[in-house]
Amino acid sequence: MSDNDVMHLAVQAMMLGAKLAGPILIVTLVMGFVISLLQAVTQVQEATLTFVPKVIAVALILLFMGNWMMHETVTFTENLLHDLPRVIRNGR
Repeated sequence: MSDNDVMHLAVQAMMLGAKLAGPILIVTLVMGFVISLLQAVTQVQEATLTFVPKVIAVALILLFMGNWMMHETVTFTENLLHDLPRVIRNGR
């Protein structure tokens, strides 16, 4: 396995991680901003007010985008396992 193969695999893995985490992180960021704005306007400082809506938003994202996330992960794994013999053969 050459250095280029390792770097290519690492870049693909990081891109997959970014694609899978991106929607969840964006939704929680937006929800956090909206809730903080609401708390600042109403001066209500309740801890559960920040936690529960974020959990519900993440659950909805996983419900609606979970199939796509699983498909991306399975595709990456299939490609990795498909290319493994070539990588091992070229490394020797």
